[in-house]
Amino acid sequence: MSNNNPDECTFTQAFRHAAPYIHSHRGRTFVIGFGGEAVADAGLIHDLALLYSLGIRLVLVHGARPQIEAHLKASRTEFRYAHGLRITDDQALVAVKQAVGSVRVEIEARLSMGVANTPMSGARIRVTSGNHVTARPLGVRDGVDYQHTGEIRRIDGAAIRQALDDQHLVLLSPLGYSPTGEVFNLHAEEVATAAAIELQADKLILITEDKGLRDSRRQPVRQLTPAGAGRLLETRRRLDEDMRRHLDSAVQACRRGVRRAHLVPRRIEGGLLQELFTRDGVGTLITAETYEGLRPASINDVGGILELIAPLEAEGVMVRRSRERLEMEIERFIVVERDGMIIACAALYPYPDEAMGELACLAVHPDYRREGRGDQLLESIEHQAKGLGLITLFVLTTRTAHWFQERGFLQGEVAKLPMKRRDLYNFQRNSKVFFKAL
Repeated sequence: MSNNNPDECTFTQAFRHAAPYIHSHRGRTFVIGFGGEAVADAGLIHDLALLYSLGIRLVLVHGARPQIEAHLKASRTEFRYAHGLRITDDQALVAVKQAVGSVRVEIEARLSMGVANTPMSGARIRVTSGNHVTARPLGVRDGVDYQHTGEIRRIDGAAIRQALDDQHLVLLSPLGYSPTGEVFNLHAEEVATAAAIELQADKLILITEDKGLRDSRRQPVRQLTPAGAGRLLETRRRLDEDMRRHLDSAVQACRRGVRRAHLVPRRIEGGLLQELFTRDGVGTLITAETYEGLRPASINDVGGILELIAPLEAEGVMVRRSRERLEMEIERFIVVERDGMIIACAALYPYPDEAMGELACLAVHPDYRREGRGDQLLESIEHQAKGLGLITLFVLTTRTAHWFQERGFLQGEVAKLPMKRRDLYNFQRNSKVFFKAL
């Protein structure tokens, strides 16, 4: 095999970058909800099978809206609506049961495939479905009887957990059952959300039919806190109803114990895998956890810092630091961590006798430059220096003079460095010295 094939290198890099997520996701519980439109998406089914093969505990919740509408059309029956909710009468319920049953069988059939030379080759997926959702009638509201349209009363979490413990994939439908033997038409997304909350799942993933959430500049929104998503629901009047429902479901789940919720557009090829096995994903993540943040470095960050600065050291942009030196000086460093990876760092070395401090080892991962993280680090270092009573910050650089000048640093003489730092100055590197009054 050639070592120079770009495709091989890209594949190898991608696989290696995915490895931490493969380890992290193994044994976790993911609840994945998708609409009836996704049933015919062979790529999505293959990707779900891959997640199962990687040891992820999967609960799938399928919708059936297009299939229900096709059955209703064939029987010349129409859904009636009131206040945005479907009224499921006796005739409509027949179509719902037929459609949901056929969708469930279709999904089970697709997950049972094992044809050679396909992504399903060798797959051995055991699928469990059943009456895990107890429901009750929505009842009469504002004078309207919604008949067989229901709301969730309870999810049988114990039964689902047992099936997952037995290494089964659990498949839930948008039907609920009552202790009196009645069947109710439910919204699949509500079932997925309720199941994720009941199981305290690690993730609720909603596969959406839209192009994804975008900001006012039409740029993708990659991350929101539950509070931020809540504010968006309150202020963005032009959100379409499907996106509004997705966001509301994600907020509910995160506020009630689900660690992370993801909104993933189905029409992005391999979107589910990209969302789960890359740092930045392709959808929108809603989480109360700190996905990216700036903090003091700890001894556990040494490996990540070394990996970050190694390319800069190899280019001669930075002076080489040994692991031993970095371990001894780790309390000088601050880092930006993004989903478990160190993507930026900086250090402050104070010289209190001269009321000066050195800004050193400022580095940002190439994938995350030009997004303000360097300024964030600089601001934090300046704040830290002021707290120590320092009045001047200085930096030595060979390649990034303009960046510092644009931020208020002025070039100065080596002779103006603190005595101890001046004695360590490497005249062969001939670094330029810049100072900034704090």
